[in-house]
Amino acid sequence: MLLIRRFEEESARAYAQGKIGGFLHLYIGQESIAVAAASLLREGDTVFQTYRDHGTALAMGMSPEAAMAELFGKDTGCSRGLGGSMHFFDAARGFLGGWGIVGGHVALAAGAAFRNKYLGVDNVTLCFFGEGATNIGGFHEAMSLAGLWKLPAVFICENNQYAMGTPLSRTSPLSDLSVKAAGYGMPGDRFEGYDVELVRERLGAAVERARRGEGPTFIEIETYRFRGHSMSDPGKYRTSEELEERKKKDPIRIARDRLRETGADEAALEAIEDEVEEAIEAALKHAEEAPPAKEEVMMSTVTVEEFR
Repeated sequence: MLLIRRFEEESARAYAQGKIGGFLHLYIGQESIAVAAASLLREGDTVFQTYRDHGTALAMGMSPEAAMAELFGKDTGCSRGLGGSMHFFDAARGFLGGWGIVGGHVALAAGAAFRNKYLGVDNVTLCFFGEGATNIGGFHEAMSLAGLWKLPAVFICENNQYAMGTPLSRTSPLSDLSVKAAGYGMPGDRFEGYDVELVRERLGAAVERARRGEGPTFIEIETYRFRGHSMSDPGKYRTSEELEERKKKDPIRIARDRLRETGADEAALEAIEDEVEEAIEAALKHAEEAPPAKEEVMMSTVTVEEFR
């Protein structure tokens, strides 16, 4: 979680310095969800994420160098510098993309889950999206088919309270989105996502249910982003008091306090912090020095010569 936090903080700094172009959506405040989910995965499992994708990619094992180089538009980036912040991809680790169209990727995740069922394997697909996506047509189509065919999927709504700058109360007649699960013939769950151990326990139950062939689950996790929707968003739609109150539930603070309470050595915690700082420094250095994205790569990756 600390690696994700520091990666995002330095990404914001580099963006402000003009080293990162395009859009940049930070995961600060939501780290516990990505880390808990990644700890449940096996080889062959697949994950789909929104454009707020850095944290999930890092939690699944993408190197900070490949991630930062992608933000800098470099050839050594995870998408060869052509995707940028919203389109991280690491097929070898089962991370099948950050996706820029709100709700559009949910149907793709259902397709990946259908593949697993068709092949008779026990792999699971996790699909993340924000609360704003639950109003999109693709979301409903995917959920309906997943429930009908009992696909091995877990649909995870990271409800960070705001669809861009619009609060949930102005976009949904429901305050509890998990009740939507019943409409698609699947169980629902809802809980706060600040404690990484709690998130792992509740997500784990849904993942194991899918592995057993018992079908999908829709989960709403209440979370909060400490920064604006993107780097261009000053977040003036919320008060400073609201933000400070939410920071009392900082998942990294909760995890560190738990470690201290259970007897973790302070020197060991500081060693982790030092290790993370070294990793981030190395990622920034790599991104600065790596060669830029190449035009020939852009053209050769639009189509494939052979389809298997």
